[in-house]
Amino acid sequence: MKFWKEARDYIIIIVSVVLIRTFLVTPAIVDGASMDDTLKDGNLVIINKIVYKVSDIKRFDVVVVSNEINNDKIIKRVIGMPNETVEYKNNKLYINDKEVKTNIKFKDTEDFIRTTSDNEYLVLGDNRPVSKDSRVLGNFTKEDIIGRVKIRLFPFNKIGKID
Repeated sequence: MKFWKEARDYIIIIVSVVLIRTFLVTPAIVDGASMDDTLKDGNLVIINKIVYKVSDIKRFDVVVVSNEINNDKIIKRVIGMPNETVEYKNNKLYINDKEVKTNIKFKDTEDFIRTTSDNEYLVLGDNRPVSKDSRVLGNFTKEDIIGRVKIRLFPFNKIGKID
């Protein structure tokens, strides 16, 4: 009888952890330099999986996207929202022909123009010269977006909120 009481406690803990990681939040390690300087290779971040079930995706959110082409997950920044024309000219961002200014630091971006349709998002890495993103992989749907990355846990000297 004592064994089952102790086993029950461990089972509850295990089930709770699995449910939290599956539906709410999960840790992830940044792999690669495509989000430099915002996130570096090896950074440990938390993916909030529930946020977009209760709120909308916003421009400049850092998100984890399911990349079906390479069967992996990538961390990028949302630049284009549904039904927009996104253009970079002379390293300046234009949405529907209007310049958009931001304080976020990006590496130089080659000129390009892309359009999103209903339920499509254009995502780019902050380190544009090395990032494999919507310019190569195409646009992503809301269903492709696993969650938002807003917190870095490691390295400890950089722990905190991600902009």
